[in-house]
Amino acid sequence: MKINWGTGIVIAFGLFMTFILYFVFKVQSDSKYDNELVVEEYYKQELVFEKRMEKEQNDKNLALPVEVIAQEDGLKIVFPTDIDATKIKGKVSLYRPSNQKLDFEIPISLSGSYLLIPKNNLVGGRWDISIDWTYDGKEILTKKTIYL
Repeated sequence: MKINWGTGIVIAFGLFMTFILYFVFKVQSDSKYDNELVVEEYYKQELVFEKRMEKEQNDKNLALPVEVIAQEDGLKIVFPTDIDATKIKGKVSLYRPSNQKLDFEIPISLSGSYLLIPKNNLVGGRWDISIDWTYDGKEILTKKTIYL
C-alpha cells in the first residue's frame, strides 16, 4: 500500500490531536495537577472591595510602615514602634499562590512590637502576606509579598 501526501497529512493531524487529547485528559484526571481557584468564594470577597481599599489606605497613612523581614529562625513581622503593641488585634494570613494546602492564618497577640512566625511552618518560595489588624478602632490592612 502506497501512502500519498494527503494521507500522510491526515495521519499526522490525527496523531497530533491524539497526543494533545491524551495530555488534556491526563492533566484533568490526575490529582497531581490540581486546578484550584485563587481564593474560595471569589464573588463574596469582591462585595467587600471598598472596605478593603479603605483599610489599605489606612495602612498607607501610617507614620511608620509594618515591616516583614525574612530571618533564619522565621518570618518577623514588625509593627510600628510609635503605637502600643498590646492594643493591636487581628490576624496574619499567609497565602501560597502555588499550593492552597499550604495557606494558613495566625491570630495576632503581641507582647512586644513584633510577631515571629517559625520557619518550620514555611516552605521556600513566594508568600503573599495579608495582615488584617485593628488599633484603637481603626481597621488596617497591610499586604506584602516575600520570597523565602
